[in-house]
Parts: sequence; structure tokens; C-alpha cells
Amino acid sequence: MSRLNLTRLRQMKAEQNKIAMLTAYDASFSHVLEQAGIDVILIGDSLGMVIQGQESTLPVTVDDIIYHCRNVVRGSNAVFVIADMPFMSYANAEQAVSNAARLMAEGGAQMVKLEGGAVMASTVELLTARGIPVCAHLGLLPQSVHRVGGYRVQGRDAETAEQLVQDAIALQKAGADMVVLECVPAALAAKVTNTLTIPVIGIGAGSECDGQVLVLYDMIGLTPGKRPRFSHDFLADTGAI
Repeated sequence: MSRLNLTRLRQMKAEQNKIAMLTAYDASFSHVLEQAGIDVILIGDSLGMVIQGQESTLPVTVDDIIYHCRNVVRGSNAVFVIADMPFMSYANAEQAVSNAARLMAEGGAQMVKLEGGAVMASTVELLTARGIPVCAHLGLLPQSVHRVGGYRVQGRDAETAEQLVQDAIALQKAGADMVVLECVPAALAAKVTNTLTIPVIGIGAGSECDGQVLVLYDMIGLTPGKRPRFSHDFLADTGAI
């Protein structure tokens, strides 16, 4: 069985078939999610918080992502696999190419995801020119949480909303094949989705995106502490797992 590919994901957008994406970090959950019909698995740097018990995603390393990516790939046959590029793993051109190549070659990822707006366009262009598909992450950027003052909805005012739209356009022009929008108003997410020709995946961004992504552990109640407001715990009323 061959894995889902970018051509099919683009077709899903064109046909208005929603793309279902979840995070996973091991072979067992990877297999379960594939059997459940999930289209895309993201090996997110969220593993720093839900697997390692860190206070943020910042301590996660490229080696961490590679290890978990390998597990996900071994546990699945058909899902599309995206690997996060951790904090400061793409701070310059040499780092970006080297680390993205490792995630693809050693981890088995089909795409890498990096955070940032138009300022990252040159990096996206650099990677895609070398055959590395890129998913751009806009809106709330967990790797920049200390700079923006916490986990807050982004793009609420007209100026920042328009900047986000322009960032998305710039990243698509640079060669990005997908965009993740996190914690932005639903109307803004809909505008970005309708503006771009590439798939737009939302997390806490309303229902009008081309697909949705959630952290699996939030969705099944395994995340310690407070769960994001946009994530429903589907096991909350079922008692023990």
C-alpha cells in the first residue's frame, strides 16, 4: 500500500473533502489512527510537553523528532507523515537544509513543518528547491510563545489579520505545499483558506479550513493539566480507558 501524497491532498482541497490530521509519536497510535481513517500524522514538537513532560516545545531536538518519526512510519502504511522542525533547527540556511534532510532521510517524513511568516519565505524556497516539501505554520507559534506573551489568539485586529494573509500568500509563493493556522479567528482562517491554492489546516481556527489537526493526547484526555479550549476530550465521560 502506498502512502497518501501531496497530489491527493491538493485534490482533497479542490474537491472540498476535509483533511483529518492528528499528532502521533509511536507505532501503536500510528497504526490505530491509520485504521481510523486519519489522512495525515504530524510528529509534532508537542511531544516535548505531552511525552517528555517539558513546560514548552523549546527543548525538543531534531534527534527527538527523528526517533518518534521512525516509530510512526513503522506503524503505518498509508498516512501522509509530517515532521516538525524543532526550535532553532532552521535558524540559518545550512541548518535548515541539513536538519530537514535528516528528518526526511533518517526519520522517513514526507514533509517538514516550520513556524514563521514571510520572513521564512527564503528558507521555504531553499528547502523546496532541494526537493523537501514544506508546511508553513502561522498564527500562534508555540516556538515563539515567550515573545508573544503566552498562548493567545492571533490576528484579532485588522492590521495583524492582513499581515497574516500576506504572510500566507508569501509562503505559498515561496513554494510551501501546506499551511497550518493555529488559534486565529474563524473568519480570518476562512479568508486564508479561500485565498490559497494549497491545503490550509486549522487548529483552533474554526471549521472553514481544508482540514483540522489536534494533539492526540488532548483529544483522548491524556494531557496533564489544562486542555486547550478548542480541543474536546472524547473520553471524558467514558471512565477508564
